[in-house]
Amino acid sequence: MASAGLRKLVFVTGNKNKLVEVQEIFKDVVDIESHKVDLPELQGTSRDIAAEKVKMAADIIQGPCITEDTCLCFNALNGLPGPYIKWFVESVGLDGLNKMLVGFEDKTGYALCTIAYCKGPGHEPVIFEGITKGNIVPARGPPNFGWDPVFQPEGFHQTYAEMPKEIKNTISHRFRALEKLKGFFLEN
Repeated sequence: MASAGLRKLVFVTGNKNKLVEVQEIFKDVVDIESHKVDLPELQGTSRDIAAEKVKMAADIIQGPCITEDTCLCFNALNGLPGPYIKWFVESVGLDGLNKMLVGFEDKTGYALCTIAYCKGPGHEPVIFEGITKGNIVPARGPPNFGWDPVFQPEGFHQTYAEMPKEIKNTISHRFRALEKLKGFFLEN
């Protein structure tokens, strides 16, 4: 639903959970609507992937848009699975993520969100990143949003999956990246 006076922005995603989080965080700044676009799964750094995806999306929808890429990075594995976390979860499951760290003492990691904004076709993207440090733990909580059950943010005793959305949406990697994007919109 459009709020009077708010600028509109397309969030290119087919993930309803991500859409709800982004709409909640932006509720008083930008009216977010989603548009699912079939984009290729790219490889590279999270910044490179995000920049290329948002340029392709802006060309397809012929207007301003944002894309979001989420990484779960294990310190013991030098940042892997990183941007490939979706495929790791689909291939080995949440239990498999933990098994990947069995031979390591270090169970720390971080959640990284890379938001890319593009004004439209032919414009260069602007990248915003948010990081939340934490630990990779045995799955706890509902398994309805990716790897949330295995990530416990620093300073908390709950995983993302166990947390009320009102708390998660004020500490998450996505929140931190979106806060930077929100600041960008408020300044421009």
